Amino acid sequence: MTDETSTGKAAQAPALKRPRRESMSRVDTAWLRMERPTNPMMITGVLMFDESISLAKLKKVVEKRFLDYSRFRMKPVETPGGMAWQTDEDFDIDWHVRLSALPGRADQKALERFVSSLASSPLDKTKPLWQFHLVEKYNGGAALVSRIHHSYADGIALVQVLLSLTDTAREPGKGADLGKAWLKQDGAKVAHRVGAVERYAKLGTKMLEKGMDMYRDPTLAGVIAKEGGDIARELIQALALPDDPPSLLRGKLGVSKRVAWAPPLDLEEVKAVGRACGCTVNDVLMATASGALRDYMIERGEHVDGLTLRATVPVNLRPLEHARKLGNHFGLVFLDLPVGIGNPVRRLEHVAECMNQLKNSRQAIVAYGLLAALGMAPAPVQELALEMFSRKATTVATNVPGPQQPLYLAGGKIREMMFWVPQTGSIGIGLSILSYNGKVHFGLIADAKLVPDPHAVISRFGTEFEKLLYLTLMGRWEDTLDSVAAEALLS
Repeated sequence: MTDETSTGKAAQAPALKRPRRESMSRVDTAWLRMERPTNPMMITGVLMFDESISLAKLKKVVEKRFLDYSRFRMKPVETPGGMAWQTDEDFDIDWHVRLSALPGRADQKALERFVSSLASSPLDKTKPLWQFHLVEKYNGGAALVSRIHHSYADGIALVQVLLSLTDTAREPGKGADLGKAWLKQDGAKVAHRVGAVERYAKLGTKMLEKGMDMYRDPTLAGVIAKEGGDIARELIQALALPDDPPSLLRGKLGVSKRVAWAPPLDLEEVKAVGRACGCTVNDVLMATASGALRDYMIERGEHVDGLTLRATVPVNLRPLEHARKLGNHFGLVFLDLPVGIGNPVRRLEHVAECMNQLKNSRQAIVAYGLLAALGMAPAPVQELALEMFSRKATTVATNVPGPQQPLYLAGGKIREMMFWVPQTGSIGIGLSILSYNGKVHFGLIADAKLVPDPHAVISRFGTEFEKLLYLTLMGRWEDTLDSVAAEALLS
């Protein structure tokens, strides 16, 4: 009787509840699989505060706002149907939000070394792929270092997610919500112009297969173009780009990263230079970066006359209202960095010309379709494609416009902020530009074997911008400053 009763109860016992799963998109899968010891696929951020903040308060903010996105409780798992997100049954907030201390004087150099170490170390794949490190007693205040894997979302979305943890007043609820006026519509037009991105993701698979063959046999280019129309021709143009020229900024990568950031620029001064030269703020900043790289390379003995390097630049493909939606919804374009031009204004004109051409191209959507295809491709094809595209650029460059008002997190006022997206394949340098509260912040992350002292590069950003500002102030205010007028002022 007892045995029968026990057996009956066992039969009626509910089955163990399975952890929740969500399928992973093909593009997110691609970013997960792009992880390499030389290039961990993390988006790394640093926030610096004027005062100390409490670990307990930080955890409360993370639990309430960050974990409101259920995906951040999930880890990647492999299933028969492909990669998926699965709820971590052993989730521990203390693992993900932790306290750290800097040795010695706890100054900028110490923080840069700490961030460099974290940027070089992959996240634990048995847990959700993110961490926050609260650094106490940094420069009289505190710092917060975030690491989030690229497979969760692109940098554009993750910056919005991290900003959702902030307030516009010291006490939460006493200030107005952070408005969206500072967000740009750039990507919305791209998405509208090219139509449904999924359609191009499917086409990407076919183009990838034939593109690999074309890489070996360029005579197939005409066939592909005839079959695929405009989008295929864009792919061919991307595949046909020559490899970036050899330089001291390219080479075999190691497993250590170096991070540095420069004193910020005044945003109004950057805008003034843009107006004087008939260019955008982004044009001015990328031209400034080109000048800094040029000066660094010359000091290292590199011959740069006539040299042009490329940067891969992310382009947002999601509508504005989906700015905080997780997942990767961006494409990549190749931007010229004219390091071989000595005239600062001519460099700016070259960058502006290239930007205008890219705005009218479908390069970004081509890259998105290829990334989607890569997410389902066999490993050898992934490796070949990744290497092929990474050889066409020397650096990854991002420019994120942030809020132009002071923000607070866990009661602490944010003084500065910076984010770096990962480099892919054989690319070993990342440039990051972010504007916040009237200032423009420059950051550099580089492979330690290529750029052992990133300060030697980043310290030149201010000097290069001052050249443009000087020429702007010296030129005729009623006329647009061009390279001819600049040359006369320089002579």
